[in-house]
Amino acid sequence: MTRLLAALSFCFSLFASPLLAGDIQAGKARAGVCSFCHGSDGVSKMEYTPSLAGQPDLYIQWQLVFFRAGTRENANMKTIVEELTNEDIRNLGAYYASLPPMKNPKPDEKPELSRKGAEAAVGRRCASCHTDNFAGTKATARLAGQREEYLIKALNEYKSGQRSGGAMAAMADVAYQLSEEEIYALAHYLAHLN
Repeated sequence: MTRLLAALSFCFSLFASPLLAGDIQAGKARAGVCSFCHGSDGVSKMEYTPSLAGQPDLYIQWQLVFFRAGTRENANMKTIVEELTNEDIRNLGAYYASLPPMKNPKPDEKPELSRKGAEAAVGRRCASCHTDNFAGTKATARLAGQREEYLIKALNEYKSGQRSGGAMAAMADVAYQLSEEEIYALAHYLAHLN
């Protein structure tokens, strides 16, 4: 109940008054602990861990609120987010949104797989939420350039119902219909977009 009240408090603080811009420098200072997994520049070098650089401000904020409230679960995130204030969350959102987006440094050595992934993206209308260039917007994640194995993991978690918090209904509906081949193709395609 306490977690639910904390999430509602954060929601109220977002919508009850004009949206306060986060302090990028304060977010950078607070992001030190995040860098162990998500990279010092917001680009993850750790397998199955998402890059945060260039993610939309509100997307970062909402995910942190979901982790803090316990509606999105991750053992590694739990101890970190418990200590975050609403101001910390706003600042972290501003900081990660200010960083240049991640770009896949490797050339696409499987263009046929990317073509199939592009077809899956069109067929599932992924761009309707994540935008035409998959850069995300507002509270919707940036997918372009994200780690491929992380995208596979996330899609499988949505498909199986393991993942909760934010967009669960829409993503579960989309992911449930994806075949294993489509998941791999879609993740490959998105990871190679810059």
